[in-house]
Amino acid sequence: MKKFTKTAIAIVTSASVFLAANCVASTNLDTDVNKESYSIGASIGKYLSSQIYSQTELGAKVNVELVIQGVVDSLKNETQFSDEEILTYLNQRAEQLNAIKVATEEKIAQENIAAGKAYLAKNKLKSGVSVTHSGLQYEVISEGEGRKPNPQDVVTVQYKGYLIDGTQFDSTYERNEPNRFALMSVIDGWQEGIPLMNEGAIYKFTIPSELAYDTKKVGIIPPSSTLVFEVELLKVEAPGQNSHGMGLSGMGMGGMMGSAH
Repeated sequence: MKKFTKTAIAIVTSASVFLAANCVASTNLDTDVNKESYSIGASIGKYLSSQIYSQTELGAKVNVELVIQGVVDSLKNETQFSDEEILTYLNQRAEQLNAIKVATEEKIAQENIAAGKAYLAKNKLKSGVSVTHSGLQYEVISEGEGRKPNPQDVVTVQYKGYLIDGTQFDSTYERNEPNRFALMSVIDGWQEGIPLMNEGAIYKFTIPSELAYDTKKVGIIPPSSTLVFEVELLKVEAPGQNSHGMGLSGMGMGGMMGSAH
């Protein structure tokens, strides 16, 4: 199936509006009205380009010339379809795109499940790696001497998070902003793994997808992803102890908050 790239869309769009562009080129953008008017058009064009690109990336076909014609006809109030027909076709399109998206994500999920199983099978054979009954894998990088958390406690941690291909999706170190949260509020892999640590310890966790976000896509984390974390346990507090200000720092992936189950 043919896909448009952003470059291809730009080329088709440029060719389709060549005459109109020549007309506009002769207009001086030397007044506020002209500058603002041009900016309206540029904004609409960028929005349309992003919409077309996102759809073609899913594998959907788009006739860019007719998209442009539809815009021009609408501006002239000469659309070839009624408002009801336009809504019907847009809903039809939305259903098609949703079906494609679901199928694509399912394919990605199945690939990630297979890759995760292979990674876990290889990783557990490494020296120093332990495996719990649930399948959580952990490695002690350095031990701590402080308090060990209970499941109800509040903890403060620094960490780095990776996909199994090495892609880093988050790091509190880079933000210089440790996370503080109730242990019972995070993913299962953390709920099980962090209580193994003492304050001051650094552990590496390899978490099967079912103990992380399972089939959910979270931020840049694809569905059914096995995740790898290096976690440093900075502080353990009892529930309610110094609770003012408790919360997760701003993270695109939700601070590992919430289980998939």
